[in-house]
Amino acid sequence: MNYGFIKVASAIPSVKVADCSYNEKQIESLILQAEGKGAEVITFPELCITGYTCQDLFSQQLLLDRAEEALYHILDITRSLKIISIIGMPVQVNSMLINAAIVIQGGKILGIVPKTYLPNYKEFYEQRWFTSGKVVGTTNTHLCAQLVPVSTNLIFRTSEYSFGIELCEDLWSPIPPSTNLAMKGAEIIFNLSASNELICKNAYLRSLISQQSARCLCGYVYSSCGYGESTQDVVFAGNALIYENGSCIAKNKRFSLDEQLVVSEIDVERLRTERRINTTWSECVRNMEDKEIVEVNCQLVSPSYDFELTRWVNPHPFVPGGKELDERCEEIFAIQVEGLAKRIQHTWAKTVVLGISGGLDSTLALLVCVKTMDKLGRPHKDIVGVTMPGFGTTDRTYNNAISLMQSLGVTIKEISIKDACIQHFKDIEHDINVHDVTYENCQARERTQILMDVANQMNGFVVGTGDVSELALGWCTYNADHMSNYGVNTSVPKTLVKYLVSWVAMTSVDEESKATLLDIVDTPISPELIPADENGNIKQKTEDLVGPYELHDFFLYNFLRCGFRPAKIYYLAKQAFINQKNANKEMLDSYIETPEMQSAMEVNLYDEDTIKKWLTTFCRRFFTQQFKRSCLPDGPKVGSVSLSPRGDWRMPSDASYAEWVKECENL
Repeated sequence: MNYGFIKVASAIPSVKVADCSYNEKQIESLILQAEGKGAEVITFPELCITGYTCQDLFSQQLLLDRAEEALYHILDITRSLKIISIIGMPVQVNSMLINAAIVIQGGKILGIVPKTYLPNYKEFYEQRWFTSGKVVGTTNTHLCAQLVPVSTNLIFRTSEYSFGIELCEDLWSPIPPSTNLAMKGAEIIFNLSASNELICKNAYLRSLISQQSARCLCGYVYSSCGYGESTQDVVFAGNALIYENGSCIAKNKRFSLDEQLVVSEIDVERLRTERRINTTWSECVRNMEDKEIVEVNCQLVSPSYDFELTRWVNPHPFVPGGKELDERCEEIFAIQVEGLAKRIQHTWAKTVVLGISGGLDSTLALLVCVKTMDKLGRPHKDIVGVTMPGFGTTDRTYNNAISLMQSLGVTIKEISIKDACIQHFKDIEHDINVHDVTYENCQARERTQILMDVANQMNGFVVGTGDVSELALGWCTYNADHMSNYGVNTSVPKTLVKYLVSWVAMTSVDEESKATLLDIVDTPISPELIPADENGNIKQKTEDLVGPYELHDFFLYNFLRCGFRPAKIYYLAKQAFINQKNANKEMLDSYIETPEMQSAMEVNLYDEDTIKKWLTTFCRRFFTQQFKRSCLPDGPKVGSVSLSPRGDWRMPSDASYAEWVKECENL
């Protein structure tokens, strides 16, 4: 089972200009390598059989004949193979010469796609030799003794995926042919290119591919010629790139003197989900100019090997990384701050009130409040931080709460909930020694009542601190920490909360606040509703009860953002937290650049039984706790996943989890 992944390859062979026999052998070798790696489709650079830089040699009949002979040999080599190969070469069609992509499988030519836009400026002179596919139109031609369809509008289909092709300059045009192909059903676009290197050109090229794959909600596989092409006036560095919906999932090293083969998997199932939920997509399809599409049926590849995923699976999909780290974190805070600032001004609030526990969520909410007051030009004293010690409060969290509020200069209130809860237990005749759900929820609701009443006293409103991970699991007390007047963390997952607090500690505060924030990051997550152990340490640890948040955030992202079923989420989780354990550190080094942030976001390893256990818990709790999300307070959406009942997630509170849990149990 491949879980909707299609394994593709981008190849950069070694080339000798106008030596078709040599080039043929390099192409054959890479096809066999890709087949051995389980690739279903491999693409090569533009005009790779002859070399792109033949110039006026393209008018020589000998070169054209040798190119066709080379294709004959490649067809013969591939007769017993199921891999689809896309190869570039010049082809004669009705006395015209086209720069074409030849699609072959099992010794047969499936179709020929001519280049649409022929560059004829600066270092490019393609109109000197070739005719545009727009002129050729849709026709048939004989090649290697086979009658083959020729069109820029070919879409190749198997029962599992479909793909289209464009060549080099086509991508650089205002409306690339791939736009039309994607609108008509192509899920993966292959691009055969010959793009020379100039200062900054590679970055622009990658932005083009990223944007086109995102705009077309497709996979995009790019191959551009490299070493061996003529360096008479320009240099070709070789680019093998695989993108999926805007993200690069695999790339090669440029300026290599050796052949290269980049293999990865495109998640067609996820692309289909994106297209289904994107109403703009369907509207564009409806309004798309009607063009004749020629469908070509390919053999379904039924690999004899066990499917193996080679692409990196991000274990922390909500966590930003890379060179835009600071920019991303600032943007998240900016969204939270903007939302809270609007609510303060709209309500004419004199204060904002929030409970400060010394935990991650309330810490992030407090930092947002501080930044908001700074933006509004108001003093930090307008923030009322209320610490409410209870039966489970430890010295560590209490001291961190007080220390942080002092260093940030907010108004501090301390109100113990113990006496009020003891009186309440008496009123409802509950044994204080029975530490059940009544014992716990009484404390949570008492705290919320205090916050609401203090907000009334001080002409303010209550800022909610709960995050989206807690909402997904229902790990909040109904009409207690579940409730506020405005929840600034309502769409921030727990892994991102931890990361943002770490980022602020490392970049934005004084040394005293930094020390407190880093200790908060290292504190076990707990509601602190059960008394501490004999040593005064936290006894009630959330992740011991509901599971690790990094797993649940991984489940949440793939369930909600991607629409994946439990079996696929389980497969990806094994890849992220078991199989790629050696790759995690390498990718983490490039993904999160500062050592301090790497330490904050180290990836834990889990066995299969643990992943299955908590995935089952996630599915069960996600369904049963919808009623808490159905009456969620207002709060800003900061990322691609939100559980707001007014926006991203509308679900009946009594929906059955049976099918999801059943699949989990059968994993």
